[in-house]
Amino acid sequence: MGIWHGEVSLGELNEKNLACLNETLASWAGYLAVDRSRFHVVGREINANHIRPVSPGGWVYGEAIPANIGRRAHVWEVKLTNGEGKLVCISRCTLAVLEVPGAYATPDQRGQPAGARRQKESAPPM
Repeated sequence: MGIWHGEVSLGELNEKNLACLNETLASWAGYLAVDRSRFHVVGREINANHIRPVSPGGWVYGEAIPANIGRRAHVWEVKLTNGEGKLVCISRCTLAVLEVPGAYATPDQRGQPAGARRQKESAPPM
């Protein structure tokens, strides 16, 4: 993730942006780890420790590693590092695994209004 001036306060990357990136990485990891035709994941809890600042013009790199993949919950450890490979932020994110199909649009449904997608999905076969 590239850092631009609008994302910083006091000359450093805002901690809220780092926590958002942590949760995004954990959520994507959980999404990719489940059978999306049967399950959906949602954030339940996040704990983030901010280690060092990131200045504008720098880069932040993230990695999500599973700490536990359960039937009803996942726990992901997310590490963010700067361009020098130094730890910037570490977090633990817990995701709930819901037994409902993922609600994300398929590639052929993208660009259609959500109502049109629902009508198409519930229409009886011809």
